[in-house]
Amino acid sequence: MNLREKYHIPNDSVITIAGTVGVGKSTMTKALAQALDFKTSFEKVDTNPYLEKFYDDFERWSFHLQVYFLAERFKEQKKIFEYGGGFVQDRSIYEDTGIFAKMHFDKGTMSPTDYETYTNLFDAMVMTPYFPHPDLLIYLEGSFDEIVSRIQERGRDMEKSTPISYWEEMYNRYTTWIDNFNACPILRINISDYDLMQDENPIEQILEKVGRSLQHSRRYTRRELAR
Repeated sequence: MNLREKYHIPNDSVITIAGTVGVGKSTMTKALAQALDFKTSFEKVDTNPYLEKFYDDFERWSFHLQVYFLAERFKEQKKIFEYGGGFVQDRSIYEDTGIFAKMHFDKGTMSPTDYETYTNLFDAMVMTPYFPHPDLLIYLEGSFDEIVSRIQERGRDMEKSTPISYWEEMYNRYTTWIDNFNACPILRINISDYDLMQDENPIEQILEKVGRSLQHSRRYTRRELAR
């Protein structure tokens, strides 16, 4: 019996990993996909034509960056569901508008006109009955000090040169965002309890939680459809 069968995880599941920068989304994505024999879906950082420019000038490039991410994630989400599921996805499409675009609008690094254009586009593409939402969103959380330490350890120059205040602002916004998120079922994982960067052993404990969450959410969906 493989781990997917052991923990009753359907082979067409779509699991999305969410959380602030540096929390370990990529590590969790790889570990879960390997354990479940699922495919992975990663955001395109190295080939992103706006990312480095954005870190140099938030105000000029925030709108361009958000539209790029929205288009890429929408295409990826469509591909995943056309394939038939069986994916673990690094970062959700919902974070783009709920965290990043809103933060830049609030801080004045995205103009009101650009923000309205972006949110209208997001709503038209994503907030419809036709958009395929994930079966489960795994939210990774930890202390702010842990997050900053991981960002520094990762060593990306454009992140290391970003003021700590930016990461703190993002951290706080994520905390508020997840408390109000309802687009799909959520499983919260604390990186202090299940630190896959230091120890691979917790993966089966995580899979057990994933299996229970998916079974619960699918039973709830069936009840809703039966009404």
